[in-house]
This record gives sequence, structure tokens and C-alpha cells, in this order.
Amino acid sequence: MSDAGISDAGRKVALITGGGSGIGRASALRFATAGYRVAITDIDPAALADAEAQLVAAGGESLGFPADVADFGACGRVAADVLSIWGRLDALIANAGVQIGGSLLDADDADCDKILAVNLMGVANSCKAVLPAMQEQRSGAIVIVSSINALVGSVGMTLYDMSKAAVLALARSLATEFGTQGIRVNAVCPGNTITDFHINRMAKQGVSVDQIRAMTSGYGLLGRAAEPAEIANAIHFLASEEASFITGQTLVVDGGFSVTGRAQ
Repeated sequence: MSDAGISDAGRKVALITGGGSGIGRASALRFATAGYRVAITDIDPAALADAEAQLVAAGGESLGFPADVADFGACGRVAADVLSIWGRLDALIANAGVQIGGSLLDADDADCDKILAVNLMGVANSCKAVLPAMQEQRSGAIVIVSSINALVGSVGMTLYDMSKAAVLALARSLATEFGTQGIRVNAVCPGNTITDFHINRMAKQGVSVDQIRAMTSGYGLLGRAAEPAEIANAIHFLASEEASFITGQTLVVDGGFSVTGRAQ
């Protein structure tokens, strides 16, 4: 789906981690409709294949890579393959993440290791893998997907909250270090979003999507949870030329939840 007047060689390329479902998949579709070539990674091969098929059906051009962002070698190979095939890498959406609930008092070493390996080091690995190409191009945009939980306290989500807060510091640090090289780094903090993760988890309890929407009615100032596409729109904005003078910032996309810190 190339823009009119732009050759394939000139088309921008976006790499989206955790692109098999949820906000990642919605972001892949958003970038594809904007004319980007889109590479997606996911640890779930089935979700990855389904997302690729959806991108192709929508008229996009896609590459899919099964990869674990906790493995820097895997991140590096994905970036190298994208560059080998398409010759450029303009945007990274560091979206892949896991959610582990529970009190800090109940958390064990395995829980800590997993959530930090994916939610923090996975983001760092992804950024480290693409930064050399962006340095060479003297341009690039990185958008890190954090969470409203990084800004507003919640009960029983200590490990998740601390991992999502840590990547905001990472975004600021990278923006500071690489800004003069034409690389912008920002973060998005989504509020409650009805993603595949929540849909699948609630389905096991016999709860439908419509029931989830009813359960989240009253959330924030807009009185509802977000759809993944709404978060994807914010991500695309920060990666686009429309945000060319924005870097080192955190965009809160939470329907006003953080204004009050609670549902209506």
C-alpha cells in the first residue's frame, strides 16, 4: 500500500514488537494504512501468522518474525533481516510485554526475572538493535509502550507497575543521548484497553466482549475503556512527521483516568 508518487525504496519501514495481537496488531494496521512497510515480531507464531494475514488482507506489505524480545540476539537478527530486505528502518514501536499480577510479598524470583526480562530489557534490547541503523540514517522514531500503571498506583500489580515505570526513564535517557542524531524517542501510557489478552482471559470465565465493555463502563472521564486502535493512533502520531518536534515525552492515552486516579 504505497503512497502515490513514493517508490518502494522510499517507503518508510516500521518494526513493531508484540505485533501479533492487541495494541501491537492495531499499530501494525495503522502504520500499514499510512503507507509504511511493516515488520512485526511476536513470541506466539499463531498470533503472528494471523496478524500477517490481516495486514496483507488490508493491502499492506508485511514481514513477520517469531522472536522473544528478552533475547538480544533475536532482536538483532530481526533488525538485520528487516534492513537486508527493505534497506531502512524508520520507526520502532517497542510494544511487547507481559503482565504478572500479585503483591510484591507473593512474588518470587521467577516472576521478577520474567517481567523485567520482557517489559524492561525487552524494550532496551529492541531499541539497541535498531539504533545503529537510525544513527546511520540520521533519522528515526522510537515509541515505547508503557502503561498508565507507571503513573498511577494500583493494588496487586507491583512488578508490572515498576517495569512500566522503568521504561519511561529509558525513553527519556535515549531521547537525551540520540536527539542530536535525528532520533526521537517518546512513550505512550495507555489506560484500560480492551485487548486480546483481556478478551481471552475473560472468555475462560465465560465473560463476553460486550460484558467486558459493560464492566468497564464508567472508566475515566470518558466513561469507557479504550479500543486498541485508539492507542495505535497515538503511537502513529508520535512516530510520524506530525510529531517531528516532540521527543523525550510521555503521552498519556487513558480517557482522563489519571486526572482523578479512579473511575467515575
